[in-house]
Amino acid sequence: MHRLKSHFTFSKKQRNGILLLITVMVLVQVAYVIYMTSTVNKQSITPVSSQLQAEVDSLKQLAVIASQPKIFPFNPNYITDYKGYSLGMSAAEIDRLHAFRASNKWVNSAQEFQKVTQVSDSLLAIMSPYFKFPDWVNKQAKTPKVTRFDEKKPLSYNQKTDLNTATATQLTRVYGIGSKLSERIVAYREKVGGQFAANAELSEIYGLSPEVISNILEQFTVKTPRAIKQYNINLATRDELVTIPYIDYEVAFNIIEERTLRDGFKSLDDLTKVKDFPINKIEIIKLSLTIE
Repeated sequence: MHRLKSHFTFSKKQRNGILLLITVMVLVQVAYVIYMTSTVNKQSITPVSSQLQAEVDSLKQLAVIASQPKIFPFNPNYITDYKGYSLGMSAAEIDRLHAFRASNKWVNSAQEFQKVTQVSDSLLAIMSPYFKFPDWVNKQAKTPKVTRFDEKKPLSYNQKTDLNTATATQLTRVYGIGSKLSERIVAYREKVGGQFAANAELSEIYGLSPEVISNILEQFTVKTPRAIKQYNINLATRDELVTIPYIDYEVAFNIIEERTLRDGFKSLDDLTKVKDFPINKIEIIKLSLTIE
């Protein structure tokens, strides 16, 4: 037992030497680990980080593209303030279009849209691919206008056909009207009692542009109008006014308020000065009003 124990008995110098050796070995191992770690970081980690950053940047770009609103084909005649702003139009450009439409006119081409709104060439190039006009407009642009029998000399009132007796077949003689539109005109006439009250009611039929309506009135006109109850604009009550198409209680209240301020309307056209009045429907509204 004493002999075995003697092998593990060291002097003070020996113990110090062993401790120093262990310390040196630990320091060498630590230095080796630090060296290898720095080498790996330089050779491997930096390229991997760059690659990951490139992927992150690519994903961010895709997210930005995906967040942008998708543009669908649309008719520029019905562009809203929000739609115009989202496409890059200024408030002045949008207002020009709305003022043009308020006069009951229509934009039928990208060039005409630019002429009315005064948008730049660059913005027009972005927007115009998404313009979608009615089929008859596209057909008119591609097909040369044919000579009609009534182009040489306008028809007089007596020579025109009564719009209240015209058949769908007769209406197809009008340039810009096919079988669907002619049937739609006859169907609307039947819906309102079998008779138009005035030529202005043609504007109520979906798909009839001002140009096509003008073509219709070259050959047809209302000769046997439907009777419509009329109200004196300077005496009508709010409840009477709201029975007129396109006039609700708010507009009726504004009419009466404006009438009071003016001490009575002098002309039906003064209605365009009424707040929130549907100016684009004034010709229809006039059918139910008189002024005395």
